Amino acid sequence: MIRTRRVLSAVAVTTVLALGAACAGPPADAPDRAAQLRMTVWTSDEAQLKLLDSIGDAYRADHPDVADITFESLPFADYNTTLTTQIAGGNSPDLAWMGDLSKDLIASDALVGLTDKLKATPGWNYDDLLGSVTAEFSRDGTLYAYPFSNSPYALYVNTDLLAEAGQKIDPAAPTWDQVAAAGAAVHAKTGKAGFVIRDFDYKAWNMLATVWTGWGATAWSPDGKTCTFDSPEMRRAFTFLHDAAFTTKAMPGPGTTADFFAGDAAFTVAQVSRASLLTGTFDFELHPLPAGPRGTYAVLGQAGVGVLASSKHPDQAADFLAYLTNPVNAAKLAQYFPPPRKSLLTGAELAANNKVLDAAQLQGAVVDQMPNAVTLPNHTRPAEIAQKGKTALDAMWKPDADIPAVLRSVCAAIEPILAK
Repeated sequence: MIRTRRVLSAVAVTTVLALGAACAGPPADAPDRAAQLRMTVWTSDEAQLKLLDSIGDAYRADHPDVADITFESLPFADYNTTLTTQIAGGNSPDLAWMGDLSKDLIASDALVGLTDKLKATPGWNYDDLLGSVTAEFSRDGTLYAYPFSNSPYALYVNTDLLAEAGQKIDPAAPTWDQVAAAGAAVHAKTGKAGFVIRDFDYKAWNMLATVWTGWGATAWSPDGKTCTFDSPEMRRAFTFLHDAAFTTKAMPGPGTTADFFAGDAAFTVAQVSRASLLTGTFDFELHPLPAGPRGTYAVLGQAGVGVLASSKHPDQAADFLAYLTNPVNAAKLAQYFPPPRKSLLTGAELAANNKVLDAAQLQGAVVDQMPNAVTLPNHTRPAEIAQKGKTALDAMWKPDADIPAVLRSVCAAIEPILAK
């Protein structure tokens, strides 16, 4: 029986540093014993879990060496902590979804290399993978997690609110200046919010990369060793954000929430996969991210799935991963998660299974953006960097903030971690 299990609360916190000691794991069961595979995921969406169950069911029907496949749904907010606790405590899953934890898992040799297995699987077609989306999950030419979800961030527009406020933006070439001006006018006219960076909420500062990249700013140098928060480009980007929050009111300030998908904001920056939250209560448009002073750009939110080195059944787990991600099943998953396969990356292909967005929207906001997109900032020790950075950035969100001084304090806080 395939079963989907939900874990309603996270177990105790452990640090990623415990991974190294935990990676060895218990010995694999004897080959003649049917494996029971467990894969952790963070989705609780019934349709997505049903699809995963159906793929697992089809696989197990042809693989008597696998007796059971469980998809264990962990709360997103606690996912990294719960997963690392399981690994360190000897209760490792066989497969796992992963986001910003991937750098630590790869660096600590906690994942099984997949390249040889996937290349050797008949019909899998490894060359179909888009190179720009595999880099985040690779080291020294080896892929350690299949990038099953590659969702560019896009600009959602509530055209009803814009019309109510007598505003418009250039649909062919939106810019951040246009968005800020229209957002401020919408707020002044209707009391609704202007633009919202979804999931930021003055806590998850890495989400602001969807804005600052348009100014040519980065969180750190390409080798990850030097903080660049104190760069001129970052100062200009944060000046724009600070003005939007405290001067023009184009963006909700700290302590104010606004849900675009509930009709509470004129614009939001969110992943294309969030289109499922649209309920048809207002007219909308979807555009690539607005251009900044440095021109157009794209930012990608990614998630991968890998096999844990501490799995009791690494061979069966890797074989199931190859099946889960083959061309046929990748096309099924594409209705929820933009795939890494070039053969599936056309607006028409993606629209075939999408109930909200049409081919033109998907072509412009997804397909055309992926080849040159950058990812959200990711580094080893992500939780520590995130917390240190947030603590330093808290001083930014005051009307009289000294923007250059705050950004210098961010570098002072995180650079010792980067240097390690």
